[in-house]
Amino acid sequence: MTRANVSYHLRQLERSVGAQLLRRTTRSLELTEIGHRLYQQGCVIRNALAAAEEAASVGQELNGRIRISVPNGYGQLVMSPWLLQFKRLYRGINLDVIFENRIQDLIRDEVDIAVRVLSEPPQNLETRDLGPINVVACVSREFAAEFGIPRNLEDLRSLPVITASLIGKQLRVAATHKHQRQELSLEPSLASDNFLFLRDAILDGLGVGLVADFLVREHIATGRVVQVLPEWDISMFGNRMRLLFMPDRYRTRAVSTLIEFLTQKAKEG
Repeated sequence: MTRANVSYHLRQLERSVGAQLLRRTTRSLELTEIGHRLYQQGCVIRNALAAAEEAASVGQELNGRIRISVPNGYGQLVMSPWLLQFKRLYRGINLDVIFENRIQDLIRDEVDIAVRVLSEPPQNLETRDLGPINVVACVSREFAAEFGIPRNLEDLRSLPVITASLIGKQLRVAATHKHQRQELSLEPSLASDNFLFLRDAILDGLGVGLVADFLVREHIATGRVVQVLPEWDISMFGNRMRLLFMPDRYRTRAVSTLIEFLTQKAKEG
């Protein structure tokens, strides 16, 4: 459709509803609150139709399209094998996998499922708990030999810190030891949303890593990386990995199957 045709149909729809559905500026378009609700109901109708079609094709291969957003690090290092296995099992399902941490609004970003690190689940979404996220402080053996290792949290202030925070922003670190809680602000020496880059930086001895344990678990086991401050329970961005999706009584079998599959994989570890 041409832009003029789209604009005409949008005006007709707004006239029929009796309300503005899109807020237009010179730079962008965004849904109004009413437009947001109407779109959400439209998704319910679409999914109800898809569910009805699925009911009429019992016994046939699962199909459809699923758009899933996963965090960069956890998605690459933990979830990638799960998603590839799912695709091998259900070849008729088209998977659109987004590796990023930004998506917050599932409707606005047209995401069926999102996986995020959160301490508390959002009240407006259904969730599945995929397990804890443990943050570890760690250094390479080369760094430890040259600079020593931190003996307490305050030592982190005088050492270069590598983490997933934003460069130039103060990082709030909370840690608990023997029921005593301590907080401190740090300015990372090196930060990125690319977890593989962070791991390389830790292995290169560029600082003390404050990262999720799944990132360095293998290297700690082989002794190439040393965990420091192991007695401290460290928290930065949240402590649970959660699978998020919209409440919908007409959820397609493809989406429901992926939700159950990922939940089971997380339980298996």
